[in-house]
Amino acid sequence: MDQEILRAVRAFDLPEGDIQAESHGNGHINRTYRITISGDSGRYILQWINQHVFHHPDQVQENILAVTSHLRKKIQADGGDPERETLRVIPAKDGKPYYYDGKGNWWRIFPYIANTSSRDLPDTTALFEECGRAFGRFQRRLNDFPAASLYETIPNFHNTPWRLEQLENAARKDPEGRLKDIKEELAFCLKRAEWTGKLTEGLAAGKLPLRVTHNDTKLNNVLLDRETGRAICVVDLDTVMPGLMAYDYGEAIRTGASLAPEDERDLSKVQLSMDLVKAYTRGFLAETGSEMVEAEICSLPWGARMMALENGMRFLTDDLEGDRYFAIHRKRHNLDRARAQLTLVKRMEERWDEMLEALET
Repeated sequence: MDQEILRAVRAFDLPEGDIQAESHGNGHINRTYRITISGDSGRYILQWINQHVFHHPDQVQENILAVTSHLRKKIQADGGDPERETLRVIPAKDGKPYYYDGKGNWWRIFPYIANTSSRDLPDTTALFEECGRAFGRFQRRLNDFPAASLYETIPNFHNTPWRLEQLENAARKDPEGRLKDIKEELAFCLKRAEWTGKLTEGLAAGKLPLRVTHNDTKLNNVLLDRETGRAICVVDLDTVMPGLMAYDYGEAIRTGASLAPEDERDLSKVQLSMDLVKAYTRGFLAETGSEMVEAEICSLPWGARMMALENGMRFLTDDLEGDRYFAIHRKRHNLDRARAQLTLVKRMEERWDEMLEALET
C-alpha cells in the first residue's frame, strides 16, 4: 500500500488494526479510497482533496462539518438515521476535520455508507423525482442554517455576469487564435447578456434569499438504498457554500433532463425532456415548496437556463484560452461541450412556457 495513504489513515481517530485500501468511485477531482481496518466491522471513505481546485481545503472541510452537524440534528428530529442520511466527518487525532501532512497533501475521511448505490443518469421519471426529493430535503433541512456563515470556497462560482466578462476578455486576447471559429457561439452569449444578472441582481435586491447550496446537484451525488431504491443521502459536499435555490435546481435540470451527453457533437440530439423536468420539479417542490418565497419559486426555471448558459460560456472561455481548466479527450473538446450547452439553452427557450408550467405540477 502507498505509505502516503497509510500515514493519512493513521492520522485520523480510527480503531487500530491492519489497513487495506482500494480505489473507489470515478471522480475526476479528488482521489478516493475505500478503507477497511482489521477487527473493525465498519468501512471508511478516504479522500485526498485537490488543492488546485479547492485552494483552501480547510475551509471546504469547515463548511462540510458545519452543514453535516446541522443536518444530523434535523435528521434525528425527523426520526431518521443520521449515520445513513448524511455524511459524518471523522476528526483527525489533533481534532481538526482534516489532516494536512505538511507536504501539500490534505486528507479527510468519512464512514462508508453500506448497501447503497448511485446512478449517473435517470432512466425513469420516478428515479429523477426521487432525486428531486433528495436535494429538496437537503434544502429544507438547511432552511434555518445561517448561509452567510459559510466560506465561499470557489469565489464567483455562479456569478454569471462575471463568467460573461471572462469570456469577453478571452475573446479580446484570443491567445490561441481560435476566435475565428467561435464567432457564432460568442454572439449567442452576448445576445443574452441582458439576463445574465437576473439571479445575482435578485439576491442583491433582497428578492431572493441567500441559501446553503450544494452546487453540484447531479444524480450520482445521491446515494440510493439498494433494497428500496429510495434516496437516502446527498454526498460530494465540496462545493457547499452560500448561494441561491435556483442554482441547485438549475444544475439538476441541466445535467439530468438533457437527453444528450454534455459533449454531444450531433446537436440535433440535444433535447430537453419535459417529462424529466416535471418529475424533478414535483419531487423538489414537495420538499421545499412551503419554505420558499414566491419570487424564489419563479426563479427556478431561470436557474436551469442560467446554468446551461454559464457552463456553455465556461467551456467556450476555456477553449479560447487553450484548455487550461477542463480536461479534454479530443481536439476542441471544450468547443463541443460549449456548443451542446448553448443548444440546450436554445431548447429551454423553445419550451419556456412548459418549463414555467412545470412549477404547477
